[in-house]
Amino acid sequence: MVQFFSLLFLLSLSLSANIQLIKKSNNDSNTTLLVIAGIHGNEPGGYFAAATLAQHYTITSKNLWIIPNLNRNSIVANRRGIHGDMNRKFSTINKNDKDKKIIDAVKKIILSKNVSLVLNLHDGHGFYRKENKGNIFNPNAWGQTCVIDQCNLKQNQPFGNLNNIALTVKNNVNKKLLKQHHSFDVKNTKTKYEDEAMQLSLTYFAVTNNKPAFAIETSKNLSSLSQKVFYQLLAIEEYMKIMGISFKRDFTLNEQNLAKIIKNYGNLEINHNILLNFSDIKKSLRFIPIKSKSNEFRFSHPLGEIRKVRGNYKVYIGNKFITTLKPQYFKISRSCPNEYKFLVDGKSISFSKTSEIFVNDDFKIVKSKKYRVNVIGFHRKGMVDESGIKIALKDLQPKYSIDKSNKTYRVEFYNNDEFCSMFLVHFK
Repeated sequence: MVQFFSLLFLLSLSLSANIQLIKKSNNDSNTTLLVIAGIHGNEPGGYFAAATLAQHYTITSKNLWIIPNLNRNSIVANRRGIHGDMNRKFSTINKNDKDKKIIDAVKKIILSKNVSLVLNLHDGHGFYRKENKGNIFNPNAWGQTCVIDQCNLKQNQPFGNLNNIALTVKNNVNKKLLKQHHSFDVKNTKTKYEDEAMQLSLTYFAVTNNKPAFAIETSKNLSSLSQKVFYQLLAIEEYMKIMGISFKRDFTLNEQNLAKIIKNYGNLEINHNILLNFSDIKKSLRFIPIKSKSNEFRFSHPLGEIRKVRGNYKVYIGNKFITTLKPQYFKISRSCPNEYKFLVDGKSISFSKTSEIFVNDDFKIVKSKKYRVNVIGFHRKGMVDESGIKIALKDLQPKYSIDKSNKTYRVEFYNNDEFCSMFLVHFK
């Protein structure tokens, strides 16, 4: 079963801002790690790591909360902050600031009694070194660091020894480096006394409220997004181990597997009657049958976003543009069947709406008085209903496929002129 993530269906807290909070919780403890990513929209290592946590990790004891895409609009724009630097608004913020609702909402989450430790995920420039070794390797760089604002919180605060925890994390990460110059270090900004800019940050807001908080900064100078995600996850796992959070992941943590995971953009379900698979999808799809307003978009990927631009719908996963959907507006029928019968390679199979169908040779939709069929890419002169016809790949026009390989096609069902459902047929 595909697990769908969307703002509409997966908000765990009732908040007034567009914050997606994913909770992986157990009832054995209140100890909770809060991972926040995407405060800067042009730092994808953080938010693709958070998405991987959400999709591929199972928490077996204690709790993990994830905000994978805090600054959603800036992520889509691939900009640090379209309304200014969101990470400089946690001390004071103008009541008219467009980020205010998000800032207020995430502050409430950070201050929740359940939250035991906060990680803010970033990509920083260069490779931090305590001594100046050039333009990339120097004390002013932020990349490959565990960042702390100070060494300790109040006594008796669990996980309050920030410096010791950060040192443990960096030492353990450094045992698993892809290349030796990728080494991590601890960067103490000594925020209260030495860094006025950091006094406005998310982590400093947390520590001034006696909440342990760290930033993980992977380097923007790493050669691939998969390397950034690799180091983010290595560090996050070390923090979970320190907190006693037990976990399983459904993959072996290495750069090659992460490259595949990052490129798996998943599916989009629209109005519970359309399913689009993003694997190899074309950059533009025409005549998508949707409503003129109040459409519901549900992604299987937690970084999925829709933006309506000049009447079309642009689809993104994080900062990655996926496709443009050009709509054709229909009324949705209330008299549609729950199952649809196909003959797939000669075998009779029933499918529920929004199914994906995999075909070796050919398929045929069983005729019914309850619907008419339009196979997008198939044409036979004078035919209104395309059910009851055996269709092979050679019978379909490649320009109507939804994928670049020209092997996936849409099958649409209508009740008279009202839309019922759309299936995907994949030829192997």
